[in-house]
Amino acid sequence: MPHAAAMDTSDVAPEKVLATRGLTKVYGSGRSAVHALQDVDLDLEQGELVVLLGPSGSGKSTLLNIVGGLDTPTSGRVYFRGAELTAYGESELTRYRRDRVGFVFQFYNLIASLTAEENVALVTEIAPDPMPPAEALAMVGLAERAHHFPAELSGGEQQRVAIARAIAKRPEILLCDEPTGALDSQTGILVLEALAEVNRELGATTALITHNTSIAAMAHRVIRMADGRIADTQVNAEPVSPREISW
Repeated sequence: MPHAAAMDTSDVAPEKVLATRGLTKVYGSGRSAVHALQDVDLDLEQGELVVLLGPSGSGKSTLLNIVGGLDTPTSGRVYFRGAELTAYGESELTRYRRDRVGFVFQFYNLIASLTAEENVALVTEIAPDPMPPAEALAMVGLAERAHHFPAELSGGEQQRVAIARAIAKRPEILLCDEPTGALDSQTGILVLEALAEVNRELGATTALITHNTSIAAMAHRVIRMADGRIADTQVNAEPVSPREISW
């Protein structure tokens, strides 16, 4: 990727995949201004699975959108492997999103007229080092559904296609915003198993937003947000498998 302008990164260890310093996001101005993020310092380590908890409006999605290059902060800095993302131009941010980051949202955003495999192939056609679409689908347990259209798949299967699409580019970072929010517990566990498998097999640093506090048990680290700030951080000495979660 292009090099950002030289900045002081003395407090950002080089092994940090993602880091933020003093991250602030304000929407609006004056008396109507909303502080979505306030002075957030965050480090994400190589290969860890982090769960972000907090009520609506606590800043979780805003934080993920900024570190994923989908939004820009009002102030503060974001670093990817020591390079400052907040110094990047639009073309550099586009390349970062395309080559380095996989996104999974609550809604699957699959193209109805394409099969599961074809939906995944859309990403592999533009990625520099993609895995075959069939391999990505096999990783999330959908090898036998590759030639089915979204309308022929359950909600959980569609979400796993969305995960396969996100991981087929071999991202270094996987950002998931409420990936089980529209699913029942049994289906949600299948989706979480797919994410855990991807985190383990690909080593992608994974951040997962959820309102479901039970999901925190599968994380290496749990970050609780409130009023645009990090309120608490907890390390799980022994993360559990999704099957062991009490939904």
